[in-house]
Amino acid sequence: MREERYDISGMHCAACSASVERVTRKLPGVERSDVNLTTGVMTICYDEMQVTPEQIVAKVEKAGFGAALKPERREQAAAAAPAKESSEEAELKRRKTELIVSAVLSAALLYVSMGQMLPFGLPALPLPDIVSMHTHGVNFALVQLLLAVPVLYCGRRFFTGGFKALFHGNPNMDSLVAIGSACSFVYSVVMTFLISDNPWQVHNLYYESAAVVLTLVSLGKFLESRNMQKTKGAITALMRLAPDTAILADTGREVPTSSLQVGDMVLVKPGARIPADGAVTGGESSVNEAMLTGESLPVEKGTGSEVIGGSVNLNGALYVKVTRTGEDSTLARIIRFVEDAQGRKAPISKVADRVAGVFVPVVMSIALIAAVVWAIAGQELPFVLRVFTSVLVIACPCALGLATPTAIMVGTGLGAKHGILIRSGEILEITHSVDTVVLDKTGTVTEGTPAVTEVVPLSGAEAELLEAAAAVEAVSAHPLAAAITAYARENGFVPSVHPEDFENLSGRGLRARLDGAEVLAGNRRLLEEGGVDVSALAEQADRLAAQGQTPMYFARDGRLLGLISVADPVKDTSAAAIAKMKELGIRTVLLTGDNRAAADHIGALVGVDEVIAEVLPEEKAGVVERLQAQGRTVMMVGDGINDAPALTAATVGCAIGSGSDIAIESADIVLMRSDLQDVPRALRLSRLTLRDIKENLFWAFCYNTVGIPIAAGLLVPFGGPLLSPMFAGAAMSLSSVCVVGNALRLGRAKL
Repeated sequence: MREERYDISGMHCAACSASVERVTRKLPGVERSDVNLTTGVMTICYDEMQVTPEQIVAKVEKAGFGAALKPERREQAAAAAPAKESSEEAELKRRKTELIVSAVLSAALLYVSMGQMLPFGLPALPLPDIVSMHTHGVNFALVQLLLAVPVLYCGRRFFTGGFKALFHGNPNMDSLVAIGSACSFVYSVVMTFLISDNPWQVHNLYYESAAVVLTLVSLGKFLESRNMQKTKGAITALMRLAPDTAILADTGREVPTSSLQVGDMVLVKPGARIPADGAVTGGESSVNEAMLTGESLPVEKGTGSEVIGGSVNLNGALYVKVTRTGEDSTLARIIRFVEDAQGRKAPISKVADRVAGVFVPVVMSIALIAAVVWAIAGQELPFVLRVFTSVLVIACPCALGLATPTAIMVGTGLGAKHGILIRSGEILEITHSVDTVVLDKTGTVTEGTPAVTEVVPLSGAEAELLEAAAAVEAVSAHPLAAAITAYARENGFVPSVHPEDFENLSGRGLRARLDGAEVLAGNRRLLEEGGVDVSALAEQADRLAAQGQTPMYFARDGRLLGLISVADPVKDTSAAAIAKMKELGIRTVLLTGDNRAAADHIGALVGVDEVIAEVLPEEKAGVVERLQAQGRTVMMVGDGINDAPALTAATVGCAIGSGSDIAIESADIVLMRSDLQDVPRALRLSRLTLRDIKENLFWAFCYNTVGIPIAAGLLVPFGGPLLSPMFAGAAMSLSSVCVVGNALRLGRAKL
């Protein structure tokens, strides 16, 4: 199966996107076709042996829309983004100009047509006698005709798009507006020619309805389009992060970033953006990674540090060796995550899609039936026309179609802003139902790298202990040795002499000679074999071992110097993150392969509800599946290769950003800051987004449920009002703007 993305043009409402989905899903070999009305992108999965891209494009075009394959390479997409954005801005500017013209002419038209018929006993507005409806009815009608025609021209896209979709058998929102306005206008033109013979026909002119409806609908679409640009800000901002050029360190030549290869050495000057992922080989500086990881504070970088393409070098020159480019880069993967999340629909959106797919034909039927019923009931043609037009205009399904995708776009964009990458709209929705979070220990709850936790010298000889430890451990490749060496250096103990006759004793420690003295460093067994009495520190060593730490004894010439304990320390934010999860009603489980005593100690420190210890890597997925079999909705949080099966098995897999590539690729959510506090933030984001979607859908359904019967004249027999097409147009526009505005409000939420 092949998955591709197409830019779809000509869509204006949920009925449009539903039409594109319907016709493409009928193609042989198409497994899935999802159209995002907000982004104008179709994601289609199909069998290349049964259907071709040309056939897909032809099918979409036959339905009355345009289709073009999106660029696959990120560099091409980034290059195309400014041009597309410029085109959208030009289109928005043109529509703004036409809207102003329409508004001015519609206001004049309302003044002429309604000024002499004000309700509630208000005095008539002054109008020259030459165009008075009472003395010069034909002139009165012709002035309205001349004012209405430019407005109809400014709103021509409703007629061209609406009737085109209607003729292709895929009526949409434009079809409703076009039919309603056209009926009002044509009827008014006919009445204009009859006025000279029947002056009373001057009361049956509806030019203002045809024009004002178009103006109000155009106003709503303009505000909607302008707001929609804000919802696309996440991807646009990410694409702008990558600099266009890079400086090669060996020649000083400036080259396009897209030409960089793995292994190239680049110079990044202060204030410049880092052109690609890489490792620092020289220089020191602070780097701002906020747009990529959500980390607000600059991160210090030096030789050996990894840097991310698109981040900003602040105050020092850096020499960077490129390690990843193009589609493999961190920035490209982030963009891909956000695009996929915004392109794939949440399950809740299927409700709106099913309704939208049949909504327009049903509405047209309701309008026709209502008109026929009122005509049979003896109402005059103007009344019947008013009912027909009002039902068509007020029933626009724009709000319904925008309810879900706008909230998904804003939600995923908000997550990306905070360093929380969510793979799809479906995952964003499902996450709200998570009731159990399973946490891998190493690298997730803990730092993942050993560090010295306690130094216990015998008889206060700490300096002698650290000097000996720093010297002998400096030549060992063991991770525990690296932790001790780093701690000694941080405390000012740099080895001045190098050990001789170094011997690594597997499973016990090491032996070396330092200034002629024999130094032992290792576990109790090693020192006892060397005849060293460790009883003075045995109790403390047992206490540390019970906490999951590794105590290492040090002795010189048979004399015990003390012990240094090394462990994988708990992250500073782990306990607070787990406490926040509990506040959200989440059950937390610590899952680890460590021994029971160590696991229980860590579990008690961070406050988890349950500890599952001594689990082999291949058994982790089984633990997750057992919890799901108990009826729990499980989120698995991990960072290692051994966590990948469990991440895949969980309802929601959540990977720590600093973890392995395999874990990240297996996950549904990636926490770029590697901060466990982003787990409760992701849970809250999901809940806020789902609440926003439900609010949008409620108001969209509520609006149409209440509006259509009123427009059809249901209240008239009971003395109620008959809705004017102008008010119907205003209400329709307001509903769409409210839905988009409510979604944008989500972007200001605090996680």
